[in-house]
Amino acid sequence: MKIFSQSVLLATQRVMQENQRTMETSMKQLASGNRFAHSGVDSASQAISENIRAQTRGLEAATANAENATSLVQQAEGALNEQNNILIRMRELSVQAASDTFSETEREFLNYEFEQLNSELDRIARTTRFGSQNLLDGSERSYEFQVGSEKGNSSRISYQQDANTTATQLGVEGLSIEDQSSARDSLDSIDEALTQISGARAKLGAVQSRLEHAISNNQSQTENLSSAYSKLADTDVAKSFTEMRRSQILQQYQVAVLANANDSQGYGLKLIA
Repeated sequence: MKIFSQSVLLATQRVMQENQRTMETSMKQLASGNRFAHSGVDSASQAISENIRAQTRGLEAATANAENATSLVQQAEGALNEQNNILIRMRELSVQAASDTFSETEREFLNYEFEQLNSELDRIARTTRFGSQNLLDGSERSYEFQVGSEKGNSSRISYQQDANTTATQLGVEGLSIEDQSSARDSLDSIDEALTQISGARAKLGAVQSRLEHAISNNQSQTENLSSAYSKLADTDVAKSFTEMRRSQILQQYQVAVLANANDSQGYGLKLIA
């Protein structure tokens, strides 16, 4: 029996400190929902999970970019659709005016609507914008939509905006159906304009289709990466709670052991008393 030896006390205190750290880690995991309460908890998995989290956030931003790009395309497509409807109505009026069913007076009424529609066709082309960017007046611009989370070209979709659907470009400026001859002549011009509108819509539709597939792919990747991150970083609540309760119970036991260790040094007095 030794009076000055502290080895038992020191060993007990060391074990208590280790248990205290374990209990604190479990409590932090439960409170935060994150298994990595500090960098010492499975540092390799933490590094992997942070890389996955960065990829996930990048894909979410890329998806937002693709959705905004889709909005730009849809803005132009919506205007083209309305121009197409206008041309169809103008063609209908031309066919009506080309028949002797209508008198000159009635043709004047038809021609008034025809000219108003033609003006609206041109106005739509010159005023269709996405933000401050004109889309259908012939203004040329090259777009690069960042739809992936990496640096390379494989993460971008390029689009050359050069659509021009003004009345002048479509070849319908100045058309009228004020008489039977001009009504018949306008049909060819309107048909050509409809073909140009269809071509512009096909180009926009192809880009929109690609953007939608990019969005779908990004969402699928984001879902899978989020699942992988969850498996690495999320707290296993049952395990952490069990570990915390175990540490709390063990702590109570260790306090009792430490008290007995402190008392053991006094037992030597009984030998000499």
